[in-house]
Amino acid sequence: QVQLVESGGGLVQAGGSLRLSCAASGRTFSTADMGWFRQAPGKEREFVASIRWSGRSTYYADSVKGRFSISRDNVKNTVFLQMNSLKPEDTAVYYCTAARFNSGSSYYRPQEYDYWGQGTQVTVSS
Repeated sequence: QVQLVESGGGLVQAGGSLRLSCAASGRTFSTADMGWFRQAPGKEREFVASIRWSGRSTYYADSVKGRFSISRDNVKNTVFLQMNSLKPEDTAVYYCTAARFNSGSSYYRPQEYDYWGQGTQVTVSS
């Protein structure tokens, strides 16, 4: 079992920045791909970004390309999401996730991931 705990969410003005962190504990050797999804009220869970175990490959939703950056520190078992130029449309609960195995070309599918954090609220005011 793997436990994921997000931190760093909060309230920020449009144009500002936030850095989310996700600390993994438990059987961290079982984590391969890791990523971030978000869900706004009344909407489906949306892929934001993902990263391979090596960190060499990263993927982003079109809506956040150029603004968000995902990274990971495997020594500290932590994945980060740096969010810049935030917009009110970014307001959502952000969830950290991890897959036991490489998700291949399906990194954008929630079904490919095995472990989820409790979520952290990000609110961007206009």
